[in-house]
Amino acid sequence: MDFDSQRIDEFIGRYGSDRSSLIQVLQDIQAEYNYIPKGALEYLAQALKVPFSEAYNVATFYEALSLTPKGRNHVCVCLGTACHVRGAQLILEKFERELGIEEGQTSEDGEYSLDRVGCLGSCALGPVITINGTYHGHMTMAKVDKVLKTAKAEEKDN
Repeated sequence: MDFDSQRIDEFIGRYGSDRSSLIQVLQDIQAEYNYIPKGALEYLAQALKVPFSEAYNVATFYEALSLTPKGRNHVCVCLGTACHVRGAQLILEKFERELGIEEGQTSEDGEYSLDRVGCLGSCALGPVITINGTYHGHMTMAKVDKVLKTAKAEEKDN
């Protein structure tokens, strides 16, 4: 079993056991496991009495949710229009080179995942990225090196 059913029951207990709590419970599962294990999705669908296909559709619709494991450090590069015109594609390519992975992949050691997102909602800060949910705006090639150095230093401290 790749999940703890009692833990999922705790999440359900926070929001209620009907379909209206589906998204909140999926977010909690994502936060707990860094992705949504298939077994957890099946268990949740059954517990909330929603068809598995509906739970699956919700889990795959939102970019913040993932059915594949993510690295301990999750890097998201915004490629919305405002960020794109300010060089976000070059920022993404720099992360790919530095991490040795392509967008949509996780490093072999499980430390880093790299994703592109359509919009992070911080257009005035573009190009913008997040690492583990922390926003870094006005990104430059030099700032990529700095944020990765900081992330790696924090990794060693933990």
